[in-house]
Amino acid sequence: MQHKANPDWGNQSTSMEFILLGFRNLPELQIFLFLLFLMIYIVTMAGNILIIVLVVADQHLHTHMYFFLGNLSCLETCYSSTILPRMLVSLLTGDRTISVAGCIVQLYFFGFLVCTECYLLAVMSYDRYLAICKPLRYAALMNSRLCFQLAAGSWLSAVLPISIITVFISPSTFCGPNQIDHFFCDFTPVIKLSCSDTRLIQLLAFILSSVDILPPFLLTVTSYVHIITTVLKIPSTTRRQKTFSTCSSHLIVVTSFYGTLMIVYILPKHNLLGDLHKVFAVFYTVLPPLVNPLIYSLRNKEVKQALRKTARKFLAFRRIQRIQPNLFRINKQEIVHTDGH
Repeated sequence: MQHKANPDWGNQSTSMEFILLGFRNLPELQIFLFLLFLMIYIVTMAGNILIIVLVVADQHLHTHMYFFLGNLSCLETCYSSTILPRMLVSLLTGDRTISVAGCIVQLYFFGFLVCTECYLLAVMSYDRYLAICKPLRYAALMNSRLCFQLAAGSWLSAVLPISIITVFISPSTFCGPNQIDHFFCDFTPVIKLSCSDTRLIQLLAFILSSVDILPPFLLTVTSYVHIITTVLKIPSTTRRQKTFSTCSSHLIVVTSFYGTLMIVYILPKHNLLGDLHKVFAVFYTVLPPLVNPLIYSLRNKEVKQALRKTARKFLAFRRIQRIQPNLFRINKQEIVHTDGH
């Protein structure tokens, strides 16, 4: 681990911080990008937190599908908070520096949340597969205990691989160029800056990512192949459209997440495509947490009904709050008037 990967770096001092270049080649758009990503972050947080509140508060949403949706919204909230706040600070202040330790911490949480999302999306697709393809056995197959185990397993399955990778990266020496041509600390751009021997880390990362990401991806694809096949066999057009609409929103989230993720890592790593990679990275790091609450809330009648019910309760509570002080003043005046007599 301590062998120099490049002899030319041997006499350079060890880097204590990195510089996230981000979108620095668009200086005239910095304010616009800041306002854009700030709005995305606000909407993302508000939308996902709202879904979490609705799933917890409304008893009609205490089902397996919405339990997984609540977990996904919780994950998306953490996911956005791992990347966007640091990027917003860079766009607003121009300070693009991040400590090596801070970069590794961001890398850890990003990798952990990406792996967890892969498993959650797979679990949600499996849940939809059972509900659509095996409706008579759904209640028996997807019981509350299995539902909880699948959700917990999705979170725990990502801990070990990303922890192993982080343990191997942490002692690495960074004594070469300290500029990361990205807007966050991703594995590939960070490892390129190490002047230690990174062959073992790269091999380990490839093996662990393949074992941890490929199975849930294949499970997701298999589930949707069976779902689409089952839906196409439904004779009634109206029923077919209604059935497919229950999983179409999930399919959109899965497609946008996996599609852009694969484009980034399949496209050749050429300098001319660096900005294009960053644009696609936005699509799998920033947009999925944004579109998740929008798609589920706008396309699902149960969520909209829960939202209207919660809004009515909130307005009624606020009305009572406004009425109570007036009642208190009226009662106080009556007491004073009575005492006066």
